[in-house]
Amino acid sequence: MIKSELVARLTARYPHLYHRDVERIVTTVLDSISKALAEGHRVELRGFGAFSVKTRPSRMGRNPRTGEPVAVGEKRAPFFRTGKELRERLNAGTPES
Repeated sequence: MIKSELVARLTARYPHLYHRDVERIVTTVLDSISKALAEGHRVELRGFGAFSVKTRPSRMGRNPRTGEPVAVGEKRAPFFRTGKELRERLNAGTPES
């Protein structure tokens, strides 16, 4: 699902809200999560999951064309861990082995 689909579904589910207001709410929530992660904070949405930032150390990589070594700098990457309730909802219909 993309952001515009989410806005459309929420607008259909809550017809008393204007489309532009729903779009502004969704954008504000996503921007707030992005800002918090950029500042190094962890964002937890109970029952859904937690967003955090993992730091990948610098390393020596290889240029795939030439094969020569290339220095790859340290990077920060977003990481998402699902919450217990979300995992249970996803696995509710699957038989256990």
